[in-house]
Amino acid sequence: MTTTGSSPGREGMYSQLIDNEGMNDEFNPRPDLGNSAIPGSLVGWIPRPGGAGFYRLATLCLAALCAILLISLIAVSAHYKNKPQGGGEGSADMQKQTQDTNVSAMASSITKLQQEKEQLQGEKEELLAKMAAMMVTKAPEVIKPTTKAPIVCPADWHLFNSSCYLISRNTRDWPESKSYCESKGAYLAIIHTAEEQSFLWDLLPRGHWNPYWFGITDGRTEDQWVWVDGTPLVGGFWEVGEPNNHINEDCGYIVKTEVLERVAIRSWYDAPCSMYLPFICEKEMGPGASTALPH
Repeated sequence: MTTTGSSPGREGMYSQLIDNEGMNDEFNPRPDLGNSAIPGSLVGWIPRPGGAGFYRLATLCLAALCAILLISLIAVSAHYKNKPQGGGEGSADMQKQTQDTNVSAMASSITKLQQEKEQLQGEKEELLAKMAAMMVTKAPEVIKPTTKAPIVCPADWHLFNSSCYLISRNTRDWPESKSYCESKGAYLAIIHTAEEQSFLWDLLPRGHWNPYWFGITDGRTEDQWVWVDGTPLVGGFWEVGEPNNHINEDCGYIVKTEVLERVAIRSWYDAPCSMYLPFICEKEMGPGASTALPH
């Protein structure tokens, strides 16, 4: 039982023997020990287990192993980082196959569309041929022109819609003005719309006194104004307070004076039919137009 208690003493004795051997010559004087013959200086450098030098050597070895491991990890990471992504050649082959499939599908769609286009073109040509055959079989008089000839007014006449208008330079009383217009295949102007009224108003010269006869009268029945074609007046563009039949005023005229307050849509007056004034003629120029007026 004294074996365990004597171990510290033995360790101290062995340490003393090693230290004493280190103080001998440079080499071990006992060559019979073979490989165990160690220079004394080296024996003194080798750390004893449990000493501070031993732990320092272990720490250095561990640090060296860690450095080697770190370098290995960095090299492996760099190797895999430089490898192509997406699975390498296998992924590239798969992408190429997908692209080839898409191209084939697009080419098939284009071919189908071209075939449908050719079919529609054939149907169109067939319909055009049928229409041409139907047009040939119809009577020529059934085919009507699609364009209208432009309306051309005589000299000094002005076009509005499908009528031509003459602003006279001579003066006559209302009955004579009516006869003159009829001799030209026209009639004293009949004004139905504000657009027509404004068109004629713009043609008249503005001055101190510029009245013009037009085709309206209540000569047969007082206050029942009718146009020269026998149709009754509806509405009109009378000045405020007109017509007033001041002195047996049975004919209508338009006036455009220097008074700027007078405007186109309030410019009709009544006056005695015997007054000599310039006048406005109207001639219809549309298809089927007729200048025949009731008397």
